Amino acid sequence: MANIYTLTLAPSLDCATLTPQIYPEGKLRCTVPVFEPGGGGINVARAITFLGGKATAIFPAGGATGEHLVSLLADEHVPVDAVNAHDWTRQNLHVHVESSGEQYRFVMPGASLNDDEFRQLEEKVLQIEKGAILVISGSLPPGVKTERLVQLINAARHNGIRCVVDSSGDALVAALEIGGIELVKPNQKELSALVKRELTQPDDVRKAAQEIVQSGKALRVIVSLGPQGALGVDASSCVQVVPPPVKSQSTVGAGDSMVGAMTLKLAENASLQDMVRFGVAAGSAATINQGTRLCSLENTRKIYDYLCQ
Repeated sequence: MANIYTLTLAPSLDCATLTPQIYPEGKLRCTVPVFEPGGGGINVARAITFLGGKATAIFPAGGATGEHLVSLLADEHVPVDAVNAHDWTRQNLHVHVESSGEQYRFVMPGASLNDDEFRQLEEKVLQIEKGAILVISGSLPPGVKTERLVQLINAARHNGIRCVVDSSGDALVAALEIGGIELVKPNQKELSALVKRELTQPDDVRKAAQEIVQSGKALRVIVSLGPQGALGVDASSCVQVVPPPVKSQSTVGAGDSMVGAMTLKLAENASLQDMVRFGVAAGSAATINQGTRLCSLENTRKIYDYLCQ
């Protein structure tokens, strides 16, 4: 089984709380806050850990919030390889309104990374052994241009590191231009932007995903379709998996849980069908929870077993 690493350039310390109702100007009384690690790659590493695997999280950590983030990951037994950063790690706020069931997500800008801090992260990435899997997930922080990310992925690929990219916009386009990406997970809107056309017909998503695979940009494209599950495409097959109906409490963390589960199966050399099933199961399992909680092994296994029937 291949070793797994994740890279998060804009990590966060996430704070979740509940309030009876929300309205302007008045004091909104909240429950005791729950703090959890946040950021794309960090959540992928956490999901892999929750599912019984192991992934080392590489990220910058600054200030008291960064120390809190590292401490929380230690509590969850997630291996960490952090770079000390000058700017404090950002803190996000997630508020669940009990009266309406609505969620409000207050997402702060990522902490800036200077050239030396990025270089240290790059050095950690390039120390990863050949044949290992690197998941690059999340947004780019201030001070880091897309060109720097492209250089890092190019260098990693040159060293024989298998790259999974879960991003959007210019960063995703640039990563795919490198070619040979192991796996990408766009949603339908992001896939439409990648192929530069609207996907309106039932078979449009499959054809667009196959175009990306056939062009050599990615070995596997797994399109997340929300309640409709996911469509997976590689060079020889196409699989769609629809999850069972579950009562959704929150969609926060569903995408990262899905990527974590699929990466775990990728490391085990599982089939595309098994990869998509496990990914959909983990993503659905995450939606059962309130706040920012990710998938649990118990709920993921239940849904996965259902999908395998």
